[in-house]
Amino acid sequence: MRSALRPDAVLVQAVIAGALSFAHLHDLAAAAGQDGWKAWAYPVSVDLLLVAAWRRLRTLREAGAPTRSAWTWFTVALAASLGANVATAGLLDLTNVPDWLRILVAGWPALAFLGGTLLAHTPPAPEPADTTEPPAVDAIVEREIPAELEPESAPALPAAEPEAVPAPEPIPAPPAVAVPPALVAHARKVADDHHARTGSPIDTDTLRARLGVPPVMADAIAAQLA
Repeated sequence: MRSALRPDAVLVQAVIAGALSFAHLHDLAAAAGQDGWKAWAYPVSVDLLLVAAWRRLRTLREAGAPTRSAWTWFTVALAASLGANVATAGLLDLTNVPDWLRILVAGWPALAFLGGTLLAHTPPAPEPADTTEPPAVDAIVEREIPAELEPESAPALPAAEPEAVPAPEPIPAPPAVAVPPALVAHARKVADDHHARTGSPIDTDTLRARLGVPPVMADAIAAQLA
């Protein structure tokens, strides 16, 4: 089976740049008095802090959390790497390193340890709470119930002669109530919850109290839930 690895110019460039930066950091650490394995550990520490800060920065950005701490340690690691590259370009006599540079190189392990610890143990940003709420019943009822659904008042009785009083006409029944599908779905969830808690179907009065709807609307909803 043929290997899927193919040369990538960007990857090759990154490896070359990383190797050069690694060598410059090693040379500067060795010139500052850090000999043996310690001189090789300095470039590893700087590069790892740079990568850790960058990864933490991306994680915080995706979570929408503040990125000030990640930017701070990324800048510190970048300054250490860039400073070593510039210092070894002939601008600094590596045979006679100044005392302040020796102090910076000697104090770097403590600074890198602090930065790595803070980046690794910073608590993740809390996930936003689910603020989804059921549709406002009052608002739906107010929008959906037309004015003509209000019960009509009984018609005025005609004036009757004392000797013949006609029977009053029956009050016409109100038209059917149009219940929004969203309100029916919400009422069904309320009824299922009531049945799960009490073991008995929900009655119309309890349903009306839970939904906050008029009696006419509660009767119509109960009819659809039956």
